[in-house]
Amino acid sequence: MAVGFLCLFGAVHHIYTYIQIKVCRVLTMVQEKNDGINKNMVLPPIQQNRPALSWELKIKKKLKTVPPCLGKFRPIVGQCCHQCTPDSLRKKLGQNSSLGFHNLLSVNETHTRYRGWLVRRVCCALFVSGCKVYVSPVRNRLERVCQSNRVKEAFTAEHKASEGGDSRGQINRLSPFLPLINTCIAPGLLRFVGWVMLKMLASVFGSIEVNLNHLSALHRATQEGSLLVYVHVRQSIMDCALISLVLFCCNLRVPYTVCPLQINSSFLRSILQKVGVVLLPPSALTEQDAEMDSLYAPVVTSLVRELLHEGQAISVGVSAESGQGGQWLARVRQLIKEGSVPDVSLVPVGISYDCVPKTNIQVDVGLSSVMQWLWSLLWRRPGGSVRIHLAQPFSLKEMCESGRCRVDEWLPLQDLLLPVILNRTDSLFGRRRMSWLLLSSHYASELIEPTHPERDLSIAIILHLIFSATSCMAVMSTSLVSSLLLYRHRKGVSASLLCRDVAWLTEELLFRNKDVGFGGSLVEVVHYSLCLLAPHLIIAAAPSKKDPFIVPRPSLVATLHLTLQAQIVTHTFILEVVGACAVSAMLCEVASSGVSSRVRSDGVDGDEVKGDMEFDVVLCQSELTERALQLCHLLPPGFMPPCQSSQSFALDAIDSLVRCGILIMEESPRDVPICDFWKKEGALTWTTTDDPYHSDSDCEEQDLRSYKISQPSQCPEMLFFLCSMLAGHLRALCWTTTGLDHLHTPLPEAEFAAQIHSHLCDTANKKKQHYESCSEEAAHTTVRTLIDLGVLSEERQKGGVFLGISPLFQLSENRQKLHRFISQYLYN
Repeated sequence: MAVGFLCLFGAVHHIYTYIQIKVCRVLTMVQEKNDGINKNMVLPPIQQNRPALSWELKIKKKLKTVPPCLGKFRPIVGQCCHQCTPDSLRKKLGQNSSLGFHNLLSVNETHTRYRGWLVRRVCCALFVSGCKVYVSPVRNRLERVCQSNRVKEAFTAEHKASEGGDSRGQINRLSPFLPLINTCIAPGLLRFVGWVMLKMLASVFGSIEVNLNHLSALHRATQEGSLLVYVHVRQSIMDCALISLVLFCCNLRVPYTVCPLQINSSFLRSILQKVGVVLLPPSALTEQDAEMDSLYAPVVTSLVRELLHEGQAISVGVSAESGQGGQWLARVRQLIKEGSVPDVSLVPVGISYDCVPKTNIQVDVGLSSVMQWLWSLLWRRPGGSVRIHLAQPFSLKEMCESGRCRVDEWLPLQDLLLPVILNRTDSLFGRRRMSWLLLSSHYASELIEPTHPERDLSIAIILHLIFSATSCMAVMSTSLVSSLLLYRHRKGVSASLLCRDVAWLTEELLFRNKDVGFGGSLVEVVHYSLCLLAPHLIIAAAPSKKDPFIVPRPSLVATLHLTLQAQIVTHTFILEVVGACAVSAMLCEVASSGVSSRVRSDGVDGDEVKGDMEFDVVLCQSELTERALQLCHLLPPGFMPPCQSSQSFALDAIDSLVRCGILIMEESPRDVPICDFWKKEGALTWTTTDDPYHSDSDCEEQDLRSYKISQPSQCPEMLFFLCSMLAGHLRALCWTTTGLDHLHTPLPEAEFAAQIHSHLCDTANKKKQHYESCSEEAAHTTVRTLIDLGVLSEERQKGGVFLGISPLFQLSENRQKLHRFISQYLYN
């Protein structure tokens, strides 16, 4: 009956789709061949805000002279960390060779067991009906949750229930959480929702490409009974739907998805809770509000325990800016520590969009807003594509118990940087502690000390998963073009020069083992990206010139869109970015101090400069490494690998500049070579072997390495390109520091962040540039950094957390020192 209804509905929908395709074929001008990196991938048709036909023809005519040279191979991404989880990496559950990609939206009769004219028209319904659905029984889950020790202790602490087991008081107190506990997966409804999602997403995206490399590892893990927890970085509410749809279409267990939205409609809530979506309680608007309930954390932790005991999979999204979602991973970690769950396999998931979909659904969702959004999707043509990478699963127990994920060097940010900023002592070695990545939950209150090692270990796991999921994300063509236009050609670039840089940057990405989410000739890729980004660009195509000129729009919306798309490129080049900012800081110091162009350490002063400073500067390795190390502490979470020390990361940042040709190593002139055993002519120096104060090596002096900037005529452009990638974050810190005088503190944390965001927007509007520094994410990251740095103090009151300026930085002199310290890394 259900299949017949689906077939009838599919036939009606096919007529509508057939008419829509006929119209799209007339309007679209993008070729759908692929002869580049990935022959299985086809560029979807361009749909939104199509630019004028004149510049399209000029660009395509100009680009036809450029050969398709986007590379010959595709790197394999998503493997386990060789340092934290070597045993999981050694299992080699997945295949090492590239298996290609599968487009979820290209469903045809070959995906079914039947053939024929009618089958081709209802193949999507037949495909969905043939997908495997794992049984998800609820049974006595409510009783098991009530009998858990956590919930009993929470009831006892509240004095809401009697001491003897079940009671009506317990059930009444648990009534807001009953829908969460009774969340299940109904097979029939899941198939119907899967069919609707395939049809709906076909109106949103041109293609949904899934990397097949690690699917065999997930299938084997499922057969062996491993408990899987999928983790992704939150970008849109589409993330949750895409992960569940991918697993459903690949015959894997559909996970219970943690949704951070508050759904008001009871009809929508009932549907979502029957397809495995774990929603917030009706009384809470945000996750932080839910965590304030003393009973929420014990109930949810017990629910996670019961789901894992049932063999269910879980999907969790983590926010790198606010840390929301990390408490779910902390609960899983706590269950493993207690022995309630033997082990789980974590699977980072990287989701890349050509354009992140604007859902216009933030926190409070009603039925009318969802229906309006769905109705708008029916009248738009598909545009943009999605690339999904499922990484290799790794053992959480191995990471925690092996001791390889170390947190003993973690220190507060003010201990790491305040001595340097205030010119007191040298900087300390260590990593920045980010305790705010765990919300103020019951789990956090169990660990009384904020520097508890178990809490730090949970935060390290969250950081590791954020970094792993980000590393899995492919660089889309729009991200690549946005990065070039925003950071290298801010004042505009011709189409031919842009094509040359696209080919160069693609090779650099592949060289760094970063996958790209596009394929085809250079003509297709550049034209496709410019069409998607056209609303945020100014494209001048004069009739007398054959080469169009492309400029990013100097507006807030356009700049923030390009910045969001270019973030993944910044993640890929973060080593070079940190090293370039360190070089820029030393060059600025040379230019401002008026000393010689040769910079050395250990008290070696240079000659006086007469006239303009030469660009031929020698930079000391120790100073460069120290500047890079200090900048590492200011990076937002997710940029640095958490299993690597800050010192090692800073050294790698300097070495990366040598590898990419910006720096060349220069030997320091010495009277005696380092390895010269003849300290005096005709004489050797001998030492006794039992002398503990002497070494048998004559290389007692420290090797003083220095670097010189290579190719002064060409290198500054590359150096400034790298420095620009981090300029938005650093500039937001500088503007916030100078704007603290205009705030009347203390203020609630949310209001404080809103006023900082308003101040950043006003500053950018006055300057009419640097709009990338005034996003909401930049404001939240800046506020959190200043709290960790000790500039802002937290006061917990009944109304929540209030922020004020600390007494140390109420002095304008200290704020100026902080501003100088941050602004030294801004090249301009």
